[in-house]
Amino acid sequence: MTLSPSTADTISYLRSLPAIRERAELVYSKAQDNQLKYFDVDLSKLNDVAKFVVSLIKRDYDAQEIAKIPPHTRLRHFEVGGKDRVGQLVESWKGRADNMETVRRLVDLIVVSVLLDAGAGDRWTFEVKPDNTQKVARSYSRSEGLALASLAMFKEGRFSSDINRPHQVDANGLCNLTLESLKEGFQVDDQKNPLLGLEGRWELLRRLGNSIKVHPEYFSNTEIASVRPGNMVDFLFKEGSDRPRRNDKYVVRTESLFKVVIDGFAEIWPPSRTAIEGVSLGDVWPCDAIHDPNAAPDSTDHYVVFHKLSQWMTYSIMEPLETMLNVEWEHSSLLTGLPEYRNGGLLVDLGFMTLKPKEDERGLANYKHNALKPGQPAVEVVPTFEPSDPVIIEWRAMTVATLDRVAVEVRKQLNLPNLTLAQVLQGGTWNAGREIASVSRPNTKGPPIAILSDGTLF
Repeated sequence: MTLSPSTADTISYLRSLPAIRERAELVYSKAQDNQLKYFDVDLSKLNDVAKFVVSLIKRDYDAQEIAKIPPHTRLRHFEVGGKDRVGQLVESWKGRADNMETVRRLVDLIVVSVLLDAGAGDRWTFEVKPDNTQKVARSYSRSEGLALASLAMFKEGRFSSDINRPHQVDANGLCNLTLESLKEGFQVDDQKNPLLGLEGRWELLRRLGNSIKVHPEYFSNTEIASVRPGNMVDFLFKEGSDRPRRNDKYVVRTESLFKVVIDGFAEIWPPSRTAIEGVSLGDVWPCDAIHDPNAAPDSTDHYVVFHKLSQWMTYSIMEPLETMLNVEWEHSSLLTGLPEYRNGGLLVDLGFMTLKPKEDERGLANYKHNALKPGQPAVEVVPTFEPSDPVIIEWRAMTVATLDRVAVEVRKQLNLPNLTLAQVLQGGTWNAGREIASVSRPNTKGPPIAILSDGTLF
């Protein structure tokens, strides 16, 4: 299929990093003029949000440690309970894998783990059995539980087609993955331990297998037979090798990694996602707040861009290349805050954003309808919407733009102008959103607005 130059340019823009922040800013400007469709916004409470975030950072980190807060990446979730599980895994590879292969394996793990990180629901947990360092079994839920489940499956070789190389993720291993294997790996019991969107996650991983097969420019390696997500390391490292070094570091554009993630995994998205002339845009949605009723029918000017999964993956892949392969990331500030329910929930729970009465009523009706389905616990009633609902789209766009402003205020209050957005997310907003949710809704610890997860929206 041949696209016209203008269509190709539009698609390229909507799949770019700058588009995320630029389109979110259009929505925020509507909020400043009190013109949002589904939310009322109290801009005066922005400082309250920042103060709450700062209070948690100061509580959880010593003053001299705040500037060293690690970035918000998937690797943090493997550390739950204070255990360096990834470090132990890397140690077990010593003598059998050089630095490059070690990072390839970590990228393999990160890619599948991020893809499995959709909302798990309020009932699912993953039990870690006792071992030499943990004397009793412990159960983990939500993102940490999903992280440990994916780590266990990776170590068991469930994503590899090569019995001699279990600690890898390859195309054939993903394409041949069975739903039963994934269900077993997640310890799912439909009655006692249900996981939202199990089949959606399974289909996503199988589509990942097909996607990396059709992008050999990123995922094939002449020296390694397997087609793997981790082979992108060689592609990226070549860019750093071909450019002038800076302070003895390999300089790689953040946009280059993001392009690999966006283009190389383009085929993972379900057919229901927004597309232009058959080309899927991924996490891109029409937003009523910025829609011009006089615009041409095929206009994309009202599309808001999130690429939350792709950014989460980009943040996470950056870390091992930086720490183990001496890579310095150029233009990393293009990455935005992540529009997910903890960050967005923080803004709602602290009164910065409030659903308009009509939408609140509609969301509660959705909740009641969903609560009648088998296995749905009728506790802690919250407005509930499908991922594609315009309420969710407006909420997510406001989350992206507001996180930038929260970060500015947090830096001012801490007097740390160089604190990165990834550090603010990790030390502050993500934690704060989770903590206030656990206080406000102690039974479920869920968000103030629920999204009906299908395993593909993150």
